[in-house]
Amino acid sequence: MSVNDPITPEPLLQLGLGFMASKTLLSAVELGVFTVLAGGGRDRASLAAEVGLHTRSSGDFLDALVSLGVLTRDADGVYANTPAADLFLDRAKPSYVGGILEMANARLFGFWSNLTDALRTGAQQNEVARSGAPFFVTLSQDPVAWRNFLNGMNGVSTPLAGALAADFDWTGRRHVIDLGGALGAVPAAVLRANPDITGAVFELPPVQPVFEEFVAAHGLTGRLAFHGGDFFSDPLPEADVYVMGQILHDWNLEQRLVLLQKAYDALPEGGTLIVYDAMIDDERRHNTYGLMLSLNMLIDTEGGSEYTVADATGWLRTVGFAKVEARHLTGGYSAVYATK
Repeated sequence: MSVNDPITPEPLLQLGLGFMASKTLLSAVELGVFTVLAGGGRDRASLAAEVGLHTRSSGDFLDALVSLGVLTRDADGVYANTPAADLFLDRAKPSYVGGILEMANARLFGFWSNLTDALRTGAQQNEVARSGAPFFVTLSQDPVAWRNFLNGMNGVSTPLAGALAADFDWTGRRHVIDLGGALGAVPAAVLRANPDITGAVFELPPVQPVFEEFVAAHGLTGRLAFHGGDFFSDPLPEADVYVMGQILHDWNLEQRLVLLQKAYDALPEGGTLIVYDAMIDDERRHNTYGLMLSLNMLIDTEGGSEYTVADATGWLRTVGFAKVEARHLTGGYSAVYATK
């Protein structure tokens, strides 16, 4: 933009009304539009009938998805998935990341309407605001919400899992445990790429039934195990690699240091802790995704937030790790590899 270009309100309006585009995509995922179209192109009438669209809404809704770049429409009026939508939004594919979008649709979209209250009070705006019980206790009491949450965590972890499996040198490693790893997307990717490694997830006991379904569906029964427990109060199972992905952002600084120290103490010499999150760039100017997720932590946790790469490397050195290396992972995410 040059100094002579007129100043217009359009960028501000697009930003302020961006929730419309977001909800259009979230509803399309909820309705299964992309899963239906993974079987082949469909005309408007048959697609609308399949996913349950009213005749008044179907044309504008499907064409909005074309305009947003997630569907195509040919000269004969046949709709199809774009390559990215077909790969990542078809529920039948192992590359499906829509779990996080389903969770955003069912939970986060509504809670974000209370962002102003969160900014003024610092208080959570999620289910805890109604129940008064701890977050994971509250959520695990509702089987539908619990499964939705776990699938959401698995959805956001799926592309990160492949990136981690490729980025880290797993040579000579024997056993990896994902601490708070939900359904095990990360160790599953590591095990698929490294046949000699075994793995496990250390998670709250209510996770286990959904975890076992995931493991069976991915053919990893016998190689990917489950350890039930609380990583604050219970001993960590032995491993030569621990993963803490999207864990530290749930907790305040004191709790983060407790978890990092506990991992350091439990690792053998030469063992590695991998921490990944949507870490904010050190200048706090560029990783918009990380900053937005930090606001989400304000809404969804008691004391959590995202943090900078420099913060993470500093904490890891503070608890004793001798070698600490940070690298960009994918999208808005970074990983820090800390070796004892």
